[in-house]
This record gives sequence, C-alpha cells and structure tokens, in this order.
Amino acid sequence: MKKWLWLPLVILGAVIVMGINGIFQSPEKLPVSETIQQQPLVSPTNQPKTEKPSDDLLASREKLVAHVQNLNFQRYTAKERSLTRTYITTQLRKFGWRPQLEKYSTGVNIFAQRPGTDKTAGAILVAAHYDTVAGSPGADDNATGVAVVLEVARLFNSLPTARTLQLAFFDQEEAGLLGSQAFVQQNQHLIHLQGAIIMDMVGYACYQPGCQKYPPTIPVSPPSNQGDFLAVVGDVEHLPLLAAFQQTNSYLPPVLTLPVPFKGLLTPDTLRSDHAPFWYQGVGAVLATDTANLRTPHYHQPTDVPKTIVPDFFQGSAQIIINTTETLLKTTDSLLAPAP
Repeated sequence: MKKWLWLPLVILGAVIVMGINGIFQSPEKLPVSETIQQQPLVSPTNQPKTEKPSDDLLASREKLVAHVQNLNFQRYTAKERSLTRTYITTQLRKFGWRPQLEKYSTGVNIFAQRPGTDKTAGAILVAAHYDTVAGSPGADDNATGVAVVLEVARLFNSLPTARTLQLAFFDQEEAGLLGSQAFVQQNQHLIHLQGAIIMDMVGYACYQPGCQKYPPTIPVSPPSNQGDFLAVVGDVEHLPLLAAFQQTNSYLPPVLTLPVPFKGLLTPDTLRSDHAPFWYQGVGAVLATDTANLRTPHYHQPTDVPKTIVPDFFQGSAQIIINTTETLLKTTDSLLAPAP
C-alpha cells in the first residue's frame, strides 16, 4: 500500500468531490528483519462490537485471521513471492477454483474465474496484491487484502450469479504496480470486465480521538477523528460502482466513498495503487483501504505483523466487500455514470 497525502478534488457541477492521496510513493527500502513469530490477533478493548448479520454470505473471522497468520513473512524476494503463490493457489484449489499463473517479465500474477449464468452480463473482478516491501511481513499491507479475496473465493464458488466472478492476485505492486499493469495489457482480461474491486490494506482501525489523520487542505469536514471507516476510492465515470458500497447495516464499519474526476489527472497521487491501471483502460475500478499511514504507525515497517490487525474491523471490511461483490454479481445494470 502506498503512502497517502490526500488532496482535495474539484467541484463538478454542484457536487464537491473529495479526493485522497495515493498511496504510492516508491517503497522505502528497509533492512530485512529476522523471521517474526506468528502471534494471535488482539482486539482493543475499546473497539465497537459487531452484531451478527443475517446475510448467508458471512465472512469467517477465523479463516481471515488464519490467512494473515499463514502469510506472516516478508514477501519481497522471488523465492518469498513464489512461496506466497503456492499458498494462494493451494487455497484456491481447495475452494474449487482452477488458478492460472500468468507470467510477465519480472513477476507472476494469479488469475481465476467462475462463469456467471448470463453470458452477456460481463464480469466483476476482486483483487489484491500479494507482495511486500523489503523488511516488512505486511500483515495489513497486504495479507489482509489477499485474505479477503480468498474468502470471496470460498463463499462464491458455488453461488450462481448473473455476472462472472474473476479473482486476481497481483505481483510487484510495491515495485510500481508492475503486476496490475501487466494484467490490463492482456485484452482477454478486459473485454468482458464491468468493474474491479481492488483491496490494499483493509485490517487496521483506531478508536482514539485524533488517531485518524487528514491533510489541512481538505475543504470539508472530515467524517471522523477516529480511524473507524473503510475508504473506497473510485472514478466519477463509474459512480454506480462506488454507490454499490453504500451500507445500511449498523454492525459494519462506516464507508467513506471518494469519487475522483478526470481519472486522477488533477490528483496524481490518487493513482498510486492497483486500481489505477484499470482507470486508464477505461474500466471502472475502486480501491478499498483503511487509509494506510494516515491511520496505522506500522505502514511499511517490520511491525506490520498479525497482532496489530483489528479483528472486528477486518471482518467488517471483508463483509462490506462480500456484500458489494454479491450486489454487483447479481445485477446486469451498467456501472457507467449517466451522461450529464
């Protein structure tokens, strides 16, 4: 996950659109740390408690946590990334998927899909990067994103939906979005794609007043002085994709949707994660994130370990992604914004 500097966006008509900074600064080169022992996740005593949802597609906290624990190692070198791919593909096969390894010049993406019932309805992609910066085991960045994609794979494999569900795990996001850039260069991935949900850090929250940071230049009141929400960044050309994230369930974390105009040309820092290559291919894509260094002190650090993840928030973020994925898969409506 790249560093956020959040910037204000522009006024489109009568709508003030707020933007955040991308998260992509060149990765900091940290010394390689010794192997970090797996530790149980610990929930702060002051975090809000969740209620059990009635939805049949329930995110399993136990399974989400297990994935993060199993990925508790640096995923930077070629060997480490290969071990990560072995774990991901093994899990996908266990859930009934047939993953494909897609090699490009410097790395390997993982791709899988489950056909929908309507061949004309197109596809929805759910994806996350699996690599880390040097020196960090990347529990939040981005084992949490990988875990949620795997949970989507478990829940949706046998569920009939109109649209096709596609899954991707990108390599080398931390090296400059190399995996996602290679992915969108393959026309077969884009020809039927209606929208993409990209996750980059979805497991950290803080509940003390003032723990969520905002740049002073944002000309609107921040939604909270606590880091208790999931931010979802999308382009204004595909507002129905952003609208699908609106939640009405009180047991889930709040969702802050941020529409970005002109494909981020006025706010280039909003282009610094794996959603950006999709925007420049004309495909609607959103980035779901916990806002990285604006909230967590463990960003790109050796301390980004499983015990720092907040389980209730992590599970709630996963449920938001699952709910939205179901909504998008079952509809055949266009995700393009209406013409002005």
